[in-house]
Amino acid sequence: MHKYVIMGVQGSGKGTQALRLCGAYGLEHISEGDIFRWNVQHHTKLGAQVKRIIEGGDLVDDELVEAVVRRRLDEHDWNYGFVVDGFPRNARQAEFFLESFDLDGVIILEMPDAEVERRVLARRLCSQCGLDYNLMAHRPEVEDRCDVCGGELVSRDDDNPEALAKRLADYHAKTAPVIELFERKEFVVRIDATKSKDDVFADIVERLQQPS
Repeated sequence: MHKYVIMGVQGSGKGTQALRLCGAYGLEHISEGDIFRWNVQHHTKLGAQVKRIIEGGDLVDDELVEAVVRRRLDEHDWNYGFVVDGFPRNARQAEFFLESFDLDGVIILEMPDAEVERRVLARRLCSQCGLDYNLMAHRPEVEDRCDVCGGELVSRDDDNPEALAKRLADYHAKTAPVIELFERKEFVVRIDATKSKDDVFADIVERLQQPS
């Protein structure tokens, strides 16, 4: 059984690399972002609450994130292990992990803020089918139109310079103590996330196979 936490600033590719790890090792992907997006798309009470927070350019409250992730982990459907993406966000939540699970590794995807801004502000979302695009790597055949359904491509409500700057500042302030704590107690690997997706994944696999 393998149990990993993957951390990194928005746009660093956490979700992509988490899914690749899950596919390679038969793990369960536990993403607070996916849980929240599902609730927003299905117009649940939690989804409405999350949408208001995101549209204001804020991060979802730590207590709410913790409750959602705890509930998900309590389902115990991860027979071969898991990759947790987007959690923990503060030192107290990191302590919860250290007390509750014997982690095999903490993966930190590192990326300069300038590169994060370049990537995040290039993201688009189909207003009809929900397909994700990034104009840096996947430009549609017809400008501003989805290749699949022809729907209009729009920016996410929280993908603007002001909201992103706020999220970056919040991320650095809250996660620095988390990383410091994990580095004292767990096997931590730092990965250059500015490389191609394949190179990043290869680096992760290579580093995780090294003895701590």
